[in-house]
Amino acid sequence: MNSNALLNGGIFAAFVAVTLVVVFRASKNTRTASDYYAAGRAFTGPQNGIAISGDYLSAASFLGIAGAIALYGYDGFLYSIGFLVAWLVALLLVAELLRNTGKYTMGDVLSYRMRQRPVRAAAATSTLAVSFFYLLAQMAGAGGLVALLLGIESKVGQAVVIAIVGALMILYVLIGGMKGTTWVQIIKAVLLISGAAVMTVWVLAKYGMNLSTLLGAAVDNSPAAGEKVLSPGLQYGATEISRLDFLSLAIALVLGTAGLPHILMRFYTVPSAKEARRSVVWAIVLIGVFYLFTLVLGYGAAALVGPEAIKNAPGKVNSAAPLLAEALGGPILLGFIAAVAFATILAVVAGLTITASASFAHDIYANVIKRGAADDKDQEVRVARITAVVIGAVAIVGGIVANGQNIAFLVALAFAVAASANLPTILYSLFWKQFNTSGALWSIYGGLGVCVTLIVFSPAVSGKATSMFPNADFDYFPLANPGLVSIPVSFFLGWLGTVLSGERDDAKFAQMEVRALTGIDSEKASAH
Repeated sequence: MNSNALLNGGIFAAFVAVTLVVVFRASKNTRTASDYYAAGRAFTGPQNGIAISGDYLSAASFLGIAGAIALYGYDGFLYSIGFLVAWLVALLLVAELLRNTGKYTMGDVLSYRMRQRPVRAAAATSTLAVSFFYLLAQMAGAGGLVALLLGIESKVGQAVVIAIVGALMILYVLIGGMKGTTWVQIIKAVLLISGAAVMTVWVLAKYGMNLSTLLGAAVDNSPAAGEKVLSPGLQYGATEISRLDFLSLAIALVLGTAGLPHILMRFYTVPSAKEARRSVVWAIVLIGVFYLFTLVLGYGAAALVGPEAIKNAPGKVNSAAPLLAEALGGPILLGFIAAVAFATILAVVAGLTITASASFAHDIYANVIKRGAADDKDQEVRVARITAVVIGAVAIVGGIVANGQNIAFLVALAFAVAASANLPTILYSLFWKQFNTSGALWSIYGGLGVCVTLIVFSPAVSGKATSMFPNADFDYFPLANPGLVSIPVSFFLGWLGTVLSGERDDAKFAQMEVRALTGIDSEKASAH
């Protein structure tokens, strides 16, 4: 594998060079806060839909899910189902209404009919928390991928590469803003879906284009699991706790997408609510097709590579797709697929970073600290860029700590935080007339606090060989994903805070309802 390191690295370097040129070109039109945060609202629905799929199909979707299916069969595919079904919630409940009522960030929507400063501060806090967990997953994927790609097996070497990925991510965001980041995501989505399609057809061709034959080969090459890879329960059916863990995971995946800040922010890059709807339809089609590919890729990795080889690879479960590429097309296909996976990581972390930095600059700096008096062009965007550097540095450190974890699982934790801290507050704000500032603060801080606390004291962090800190033991909460508890608690706290406060502003809700449903007075595309 080391003999191919130059080839693999060269393919990735070519992608970086091309995308940097695109980002530099995009930066020429980045002059205002609207340009930097929302790309001037100039992307069409199909363009934004492809970008959304590029943002959403993260390293977890490609590396983590393929690996989970290769090792756990049917139970691994449940990630794909959860991630896809989640888009129906986003389409039916959030996309159009959010585009009409917001401007740049989730905080714009939540603070529309409430006290600006405390609600914006809370929204920014939850955005930063979700972005941090999501960034952990992507950076951990970068470490494992490089271990396989360049033959760097030492933790120090992998840490250096994670730092390089983080530096590139910061560069994309600083130079190109949302416009540059969007074009990177479009390029990456096309490459990723095309690469997955080629591998899917290649795998099926090896088995006479017969899925049944492929599944039989996967069973034959999985002696430890046998036919269990084709039925539920291999990963989540052994005990009552594991079944509850699966239920918790499923709830977090289905409800989490509609609360992910970097996905919600993409709805502001289109000129109208109609284009926001088109964006989601395009995204659903592309993401659905891709997740069908992961089914073939996962079972193909089980059949052609084998679960034991995947477990013993430097990147463990995340190595399934690259190892399958090598088994199919040798070092050239491995280099291309690994470069696409790298591109996936870069595009997603760039989207996360610009979302988190925009939330801090627009919600905390401009509206909490400066009370709305910050200069639109200079001060706010400068603060966003500084914040991007800080977030990038934190992501690098976190990625080094999380290196080696299953990134699909780490992303599921981010979904749980998003579904706990953000979704209840968004839904209450859009649909419940009595909802008020106290309810929003109780829901956001309460859901976030409960979710993060349960994660810290869960088997995901300590107590098991697969935990983040395997030698520690403070897993007092039995479920690895806290969604089953934290999401209902957040809905309850939002209701309780509202009822106990009694504060109401029916006129503001009526204005918000009209704007959300009709698009009257919503933000338009900026003219150049």
